[in-house]
Amino acid sequence: MALDATNAPGLIPHQKQVALSSNYLSFDSSTGGGTFAQQYLPELYEAEVERFGNRTLQGFLRMVGAEMPMTSDQVIWSEQNRLHISYDECTNNGAGTILTVPVEDGKECVIRIGATVVISNGLKTVKARVSDVDKATGSGAARIANVTYKTYKVNDGSVLGTTAKACKIFVYGSEFAKGTKGMETFNTGVAGGANVSAIDPDFTQFSNKPIILKDFYEVSGSDASQIGWVEVATEDGTSGYLWYLKAESETRLRFEDYLEMSMVEAEKKGSSTSGISVDGSEGLFAAIEDRGNIYNDFGGAQNPGSGALGDFDAILKQLDKQGAIEENMLFLSRATALDFDDMLAATNGGYDQNYAASYGLFNNEADMALNFGFSGFRRGSYDFYKTDWKYLNDASTRGLTADIDGVMIPAGTSTVYDQIMGQNIRRPFLHVRYRASEADDRRMKSWVVGSVGGAYTSGLDAMQVHFLSERCLCVQGANNFVLFKSTV
Repeated sequence: MALDATNAPGLIPHQKQVALSSNYLSFDSSTGGGTFAQQYLPELYEAEVERFGNRTLQGFLRMVGAEMPMTSDQVIWSEQNRLHISYDECTNNGAGTILTVPVEDGKECVIRIGATVVISNGLKTVKARVSDVDKATGSGAARIANVTYKTYKVNDGSVLGTTAKACKIFVYGSEFAKGTKGMETFNTGVAGGANVSAIDPDFTQFSNKPIILKDFYEVSGSDASQIGWVEVATEDGTSGYLWYLKAESETRLRFEDYLEMSMVEAEKKGSSTSGISVDGSEGLFAAIEDRGNIYNDFGGAQNPGSGALGDFDAILKQLDKQGAIEENMLFLSRATALDFDDMLAATNGGYDQNYAASYGLFNNEADMALNFGFSGFRRGSYDFYKTDWKYLNDASTRGLTADIDGVMIPAGTSTVYDQIMGQNIRRPFLHVRYRASEADDRRMKSWVVGSVGGAYTSGLDAMQVHFLSERCLCVQGANNFVLFKSTV
């Protein structure tokens, strides 16, 4: 049988590497040799295009806190309560002689006979001496105690209102006549009363439980044996050529981001029967919403100058009522960071001369770049250091939402009593505790199983890289934190 020349390849190899019409493969055709060339001989860019820049989000907790090991299933700490005695949401009787004080369930009123107090309805105040205190009655939100007082300077406390009215009270000292008994908790004539003078210091106990995070990467033996190099410059500083481990590297980076994101977003299981089978943990946002301060709809650019400063001064007044920690860090979304910049810039000879400020003189030049941002500022007795928080800007994380604008975190350390160690310790206000012992360190574990890539632990024709961590976040002194939120 003769050879059919019409089906011959039509390509004649040449002994030298020269491009001739007889040995040239055409790539511009969708048929014949073009299909072969397009499938097996593509023009491949080895380097990846980093179109989203640095994609990792970790670093926030490294800046503001620390990581410390623990061996228990939970971490427990105690925080001091206020030193001085005060009560809010009290009710003053119309005669101005008895103040009804709300008392926590199971406890008694700690205002004692002989104490000198200030009673106020917000705008008016009277000063008085406590003459009698009844034992608390009722339970829950209805538990109250009656405090009878005699006023200084005025006849009674009716100046606060002739009808029952909400008041506040705080103790500023005491006064006794010569030859009298010491301070009493209750009038001894009251049934069940006791002649007790001491106040036991109280504390508030908090706890958190670690959560277990897991992830894994898998590549089959067939894929691992197919050479496919990619030139990369990864977010963890690695650069060069990676094979199938390129995907493993990204899985590890994503898991490391999850370690931080979980500490920020974690929630404890609610009391409702939602059916969730895990306990959860208290993250940063949950702790501030439960025990901290929330500022909604910061004015910023919408109220430049004194308007935005008025919003910010309201935050300072709240900080004065709390720990009054001098140095604080602001981690903000882009929009809120610009609001702060506009607020500060508006004080420079702008909107209100009462708030005008001078930032110095300079020689203006054509090639000089103007800095319209502020990295820090001082207001009142507080210093603030401002930075953008990438987590709030990234389009695949909190950049998707519009409810969280930023957080204010106090710098430095706090002193608390550690229930496990049995002593006072100094810790950063924000820190991570992870499970670790001599037998197992669960801060960030990784191991390889399977029968590929050097692992010979099972009959699985693949390599699996597993990741695990067990950790929780401790937010101590949350009353000094501020969460900026948007409601509109």
